Amino acid sequence: MDAIDILMREHRLIEQVLDALVHLAENARVGPVPDERPELGRFVTFIREFADEAHHAKEEDILFAALVEHGFPSRAGPIAVMLAEHEQGRMLVRRLRERAEARDAWGEAEREDVLASANAFASLLRAHIQKEDGILYPMSRQHLPPDAMAVVGEACALADGRRAARSAELAALAGELTRAHGKA
Repeated sequence: MDAIDILMREHRLIEQVLDALVHLAENARVGPVPDERPELGRFVTFIREFADEAHHAKEEDILFAALVEHGFPSRAGPIAVMLAEHEQGRMLVRRLRERAEARDAWGEAEREDVLASANAFASLLRAHIQKEDGILYPMSRQHLPPDAMAVVGEACALADGRRAARSAELAALAGELTRAHGKA
């Protein structure tokens, strides 16, 4: 499987967790959910470590770097848009993390904020994933020469290898979150 296929497969897992996150936030808005703050913290862990530190890092440090090396601008066009959206997502995840780490029980305002932040993050990331899957990744395959795609694939495989044990734990966490908070 090439790097683009792996990145797209990771998108599917991230999308499942986004659905479960929104479901948790919707349920929390109605009233207390058992262990809601620690449970939100588990979502934040998955998002930060899997979606950002592993997945987005491969995009930014490997794929986007290869595209820039082959003539794509980094401060304009699709790469700039993807980087800006990664930053927007990080800001929203910081907000969710603040709510997960709050000492006081959530009141109505905090529950509304969790729901708004979860919805904003999920909407942003779903649209972002569509752009990558539908535009950026096909453009990468079309414009990067085969040897550059091979280098991207090798670098992604090396990055995955360094994180293999933790990635397996995070995939298991994704399964737990999806089972516990997915819509029936």
